[in-house]
Amino acid sequence: MKRDIPVRRAFASLSVKDLLDAREAYHTHLLHLENVVATAIGRYRFVLGDPKDAVDASDDDESNRGRDNPRTLANSRVRVDSWPCLMVFVDRWIPPADFRQKVDEIVPQRLYLPDGRVVPTCVILAETQDERAEEVTSLRFPRSMLGGGYPSLSEVQGQTRVATIGCVVSDGDDLYVLTNRHVAGEEGRELFTLVQGHREVLGKTSGRMAGKVPFEKAYAGFSGPRTVLNLDAALVRVADAGRWTSQVYGIGQFDQFLDLNVDSVTLDLIGCAATAFGAASGLMLGEIQGLFYRYRSIGGQDQVTDLLIGPRPVDDADTYVAEAAKLGRPGNSGAVWFLDPPPASGGEKPLPRPIALHWGAQSFVGEGGRAGTQYALASSLGLICRELEVDVVRGANVGLPERWGKVGHYKVGQLACTLATEASLKALLARNTDRISFEGDITKDLVNVDGTSAFVPLADVSDVVWKSGGQSVRGREGPNHFADMDQPSDDFDGKTLLELSEKPAFLDPEEWNKFYASIGVGVAHRGLLPFRVWQLYDAMVTALGQDDLVGYVGVAGVLAHYVGDACQPLHVSMFHDGDPETGRGKGVHSAYEKTMLDSNAVALNQKVDQLVVNNHTALSKIESGHAAASAIVALMKRSITRILPTDIIDVYENKGHKTAELWKAFGDLTAERIFDGARTLAAIWQGAWKKGDGPAKFGGNAIHASKSKLAQLYLDRAWVPSVYITHMKVVNNRLVIAVE
Repeated sequence: MKRDIPVRRAFASLSVKDLLDAREAYHTHLLHLENVVATAIGRYRFVLGDPKDAVDASDDDESNRGRDNPRTLANSRVRVDSWPCLMVFVDRWIPPADFRQKVDEIVPQRLYLPDGRVVPTCVILAETQDERAEEVTSLRFPRSMLGGGYPSLSEVQGQTRVATIGCVVSDGDDLYVLTNRHVAGEEGRELFTLVQGHREVLGKTSGRMAGKVPFEKAYAGFSGPRTVLNLDAALVRVADAGRWTSQVYGIGQFDQFLDLNVDSVTLDLIGCAATAFGAASGLMLGEIQGLFYRYRSIGGQDQVTDLLIGPRPVDDADTYVAEAAKLGRPGNSGAVWFLDPPPASGGEKPLPRPIALHWGAQSFVGEGGRAGTQYALASSLGLICRELEVDVVRGANVGLPERWGKVGHYKVGQLACTLATEASLKALLARNTDRISFEGDITKDLVNVDGTSAFVPLADVSDVVWKSGGQSVRGREGPNHFADMDQPSDDFDGKTLLELSEKPAFLDPEEWNKFYASIGVGVAHRGLLPFRVWQLYDAMVTALGQDDLVGYVGVAGVLAHYVGDACQPLHVSMFHDGDPETGRGKGVHSAYEKTMLDSNAVALNQKVDQLVVNNHTALSKIESGHAAASAIVALMKRSITRILPTDIIDVYENKGHKTAELWKAFGDLTAERIFDGARTLAAIWQGAWKKGDGPAKFGGNAIHASKSKLAQLYLDRAWVPSVYITHMKVVNNRLVIAVE
């Protein structure tokens, strides 16, 4: 019968069930196509830079038809107008010119169901290749508490196998670690890790496992009678529950898991950003690219996984391949994937939500046989918990100082040790975190540190030793810690040091002395914080030039204190302890910087953890002492513009001197400032390391600096001497220190 009314197909309303029904209906046909290797459900992917995909494509556009250039996951993207589709992966691409000769091998453009539903396909070239086992060369072991994201090790058939601790779960009675079935092995297998170089047992495999379950049981109501879902999960009963935190390293605290079930699974997941922390790869930044990926058919049985996760879209191909390589690296098995939270719209920033357990990877050959791209395979955390009858634990020993403890300076130093990106420096800092700050619980360890201690971690030497350390007190140390950047001078057209020092020529001790003289500040009270940082930058470079690696670590450690000062708004303002004219706000300095932080350690941990996860920008390049001083001025500016000191005073006074109100008003912003300070510190360390040729000289020599040698340095008043700004001058772009 002739059809008089034209029909335009609209695919946007297709559901997950529609796509699965179509895949099942065409299962036999697709399986017999020689070039089809896998299928998944998802959304249509547009090829980058292809004129066919430059327009707003619809079901009638040529963009959904044959093309000469292959579509791959790497060269295509999901757009907001991408329609639901069945993703069909092929290992050979058939260009349109060859359609007539290979008509029987062509993937149908649309799949027609008996009830009239029509489901489009999206054909993707994915030449699968065998995974090659790589040696895991870099692992980050726990320093104190055990938790998710750290390595788990096991001895099997004379070999040490590496995997990732997933997360802590409980059946209401015992505490377990969730990991993969293929990692846990047989009941009673012992898993262990290393804590500060010593072997520590994590626990033993409990025998409670979830392998392959019928798809129609896992998702009752979805079709798939010949299909099994691979969960690949197992429980390891922990040896000592008191040693565990529910926080996941590199992620921090998290929200309830996202339960994928027949009512909640949605195509809106496609294109969502996800993050995991693998023992072998560290932070992995992914994107959900397919659901119910059918990766294998054996003996008439199809095997699927809940999520296919690829790298996040980037414009640079090399970066994409490098990020993809992380996903398939052996040793990541067991890592938990988290959905990144949406941007905060006021109030508390939402936490990431765990969604899946990483159990394997699929490796695809690149176009033209180039290096393969890795994609993570992950199973639903909700289904795993249902099958194993456990729940994810979120409140065990949270707020532990993986990055932050009780005192701000040690917090900045500890975090900065994890942020350097140059490999040799990163290794050196990892070995000397306990020299610069504390590796474990700062709150616990700090009580034993004072001016008489045999060794004071370097990040607070300038306070604990140089300000109050008996014979080692330095009389001119005070001005190193501050600079009132917001005090104006009439002689300089009402401008402040902050405004004036944004010009490179004004960042000079001579210019600053003129400014201080104009407002009547005595020599002993002239803050010189940026110049102290300049001095220490040069000292780090000099130490490397003298092949003195201990000296570099020593200077880097004490530098942490001054950068910590620069990131706090009350250290760089004339309102540092209230209004200097009226006295309003007296006592706010200690209330804000000490009491407020000490009282909110758990929440601060959470906020800083999230900042670390969400920030992936490169560290600034700092190639000179002057550049380091400029970076400190910029940090000071961010500190007193992001949190106005007068606003802190207003809240302190108007809310009855209550630190809880300070935290409510400035908690998020304070976490930002501290994180900003740690990043700036890491950038200065890294700049001096490269300037002093550290990678070439010490690339393979990540020493653990001697505490006694470091103490000898900081007890010597001639080492990086403390002077007034009147004893500093710039000669040929170098800062010269005149010591009396």
